[in-house]
Amino acid sequence: MREWWREITGLVLPVACAGCGLPRTELCRPCAAALDGVPPRRVRPSPEPPGLPVVRAAAPYENAVRAVLLAHKERGALGLAGALGRALAGAVRAGEGRLGDGGPLLLVPVPSARRSTGARGHDPVRRIALAAAGELRCDGAPARVLAVLRQRRPVADQAGLGARQRQANLAGALEVVPGGGRLLAGGRVVLVDDLMTTGATLAEAARAVHRVLDSPPASPPASPRAFPPALPRVTSGAASRAIEPVVTRVRTGPGALSAAVVSASPSAFEINWNC
Repeated sequence: MREWWREITGLVLPVACAGCGLPRTELCRPCAAALDGVPPRRVRPSPEPPGLPVVRAAAPYENAVRAVLLAHKERGALGLAGALGRALAGAVRAGEGRLGDGGPLLLVPVPSARRSTGARGHDPVRRIALAAAGELRCDGAPARVLAVLRQRRPVADQAGLGARQRQANLAGALEVVPGGGRLLAGGRVVLVDDLMTTGATLAEAARAVHRVLDSPPASPPASPRAFPPALPRVTSGAASRAIEPVVTRVRTGPGALSAAVVSASPSAFEINWNC
């Protein structure tokens, strides 16, 4: 029935494959296979920006994959979100091992600039993340999307900027919305994006998330009547060492970060053929 419907709609509303231009199909099988036909692998840009989490990608950013991503992002081919979401889900699976362990998967999309989202009429990364979460849930993995990152200041257009320039452009540009840290602490956080080039965006997103996950939880205000006596200051010794495991648990608990992308630059794949 689905193939029949595609034949009819292809006659009424001519369409071509976003990857190769084959007529009367939005995405042909060979181009779909280019997205998720090989196992995802770890990727590293060179130079690698400080703070970049472990990143896994589904496919190199070239040929059909590049064309499909651009068609979805820039030309509003929203029907491609399903295929892109399946590719992203594969990259998440590759990085998270047994998906039933360690709490829910929290997919955190990297935000686009407001002006970019407004010009496109949609948020491509969030749309792909929602599709990926649906794929993961079909596999029995508790996954959901938490769009808790936002831009706290304007940034320049990244096009044409080198790796160092992108790091400087994005430094301190992202933050977690109020209350987002509490949500992120409840599962395994996976930063997601459609594309990684220099890694500067993912590194900045990781910094913003770590800032709230590594902060100790705020204590509730004490009642004046039950206020405890002042404790002596601890500067060294066994008591000081006893505090350290608590701090360590906060920093390495369920909120430990990884990242997954649909695509990365071919050079990032070449560095990691054996990963």
